[in-house]
Amino acid sequence: MRDADLQLATIGWRLSVANAALCDRLEPGLGLQLHTLDQFDSASRDAAKTHFGFATPVAIEGVIADGPAARAGLRQDDSLVRVGPVAIATLTGKQGTTQRLVAAQRAIAALAPDQPIEVEAIRAGAPIKATVQPLPACRTRFELRLSSDYNASADGTMVQISSQFLEAYTPEQVAGAVAHEFSHNILHHRDRLEARGVDFGMLSGFGANVKYFRQTETQADLLSVYLLANAGYPPQASVAFWKRFGPSKAGGIFRSRSHPHWRDRIATLEAEIAKVETISARPAIPGLIAERSQPLDGNWQAILVRAR
Repeated sequence: MRDADLQLATIGWRLSVANAALCDRLEPGLGLQLHTLDQFDSASRDAAKTHFGFATPVAIEGVIADGPAARAGLRQDDSLVRVGPVAIATLTGKQGTTQRLVAAQRAIAALAPDQPIEVEAIRAGAPIKATVQPLPACRTRFELRLSSDYNASADGTMVQISSQFLEAYTPEQVAGAVAHEFSHNILHHRDRLEARGVDFGMLSGFGANVKYFRQTETQADLLSVYLLANAGYPPQASVAFWKRFGPSKAGGIFRSRSHPHWRDRIATLEAEIAKVETISARPAIPGLIAERSQPLDGNWQAILVRAR
């Protein structure tokens, strides 16, 4: 579980830090993957406390290699006491939920994105202190959902993907899927869809909803190419993902109504990749960024490239 969480955290870290210039909502990038004792069910909570050495309710599950926290000397299984002004003991949450974890993540995300942060923790029963110099990062939480299905979503503040993606796809292809969902948050799609009064869920594939959802899906595909390139991933990873995912898993009557056909998505991605490859500067910033404060107009056909 730790390895899987850290794999997703590393992808999220690379995308968030490399694309900070594209984001208008920033957080201090510490390079930490946190977890809480609360999130374990009652049957495994005592074993988890022993295995991970929880001395406080929130601890470090893993550190990003060569990230700010790692350079400051923080390690996995350090139990957090305080992160800057955020006192872990003051955070609350119900057992069997991630409420306390989310509260910790949100409180830390609200700190200055580029100022040193003093961290107090407990390691093997002894108190330690470290000063972390964060890197500005796009404000989004990345969460792994332990499941055998293939679901990925973004709600404006979080990207969540099923663990099955990590089992079935290469790390670069997973990054392609994560970059797509992350693009929704950067482009404020949830807020802009709500401003249009659209219906979510099963109703997203009917009526006027369709054109707005297809527009956001196509925009997210386009932006994902830039996010991958800026983070040092091969943009073609998104094409490879859709070539594997599309034929068997992108169908269904409701999904096909609200999402463009996977072949058209590949054609759109390939056309945008060709554009990005002509840009030497990094980070490359597409025009979509300047448009994210504008209302959605539903004109998805103007930005979609049809497969031949």
